[in-house]
Amino acid sequence: MDFTIKESTLGVDSPIVKPNTGFFTQVGETRLRKLVDDHYENIRNSDIAFMFPVDYEDEYAKVKKHAADFFIQICGGPDYFAQTRGDPRMLARHQRFRIDERGRRIWLSSFASLLPLLEEEGIKPEYIQSFWNYLERFSTLLVNMPAPTKG
Repeated sequence: MDFTIKESTLGVDSPIVKPNTGFFTQVGETRLRKLVDDHYENIRNSDIAFMFPVDYEDEYAKVKKHAADFFIQICGGPDYFAQTRGDPRMLARHQRFRIDERGRRIWLSSFASLLPLLEEEGIKPEYIQSFWNYLERFSTLLVNMPAPTKG
């Protein structure tokens, strides 16, 4: 599997392909929720923790639930996110956060560290790769700030 994080370019858009539905079929809702929970526990101890309510357990639990609901829906599972939050509109939802390429890379690196465990659990590598490809591309859309200039 290839978990390369490609350089994103602010303002450049290209099509997004949703993960193969086989990913959700094999992983299942419970394991996908655990993946998202583990991801956000990594974030809690990262340089982008400040972007999340990590000091407020109830609020952080909501962030994790909303994220898991979104990924379940995007992977072909039940539309929990739409039922509770409406249309995803992820660009609008993330606009209030200052997301640059460095933050995107930290967010993606967390998933990259967790996805190999799925293969060890018997999930087909091509399904894992399709999920990664979605994450990698989706994350480029959320970058809304140029990288800090080096001076």
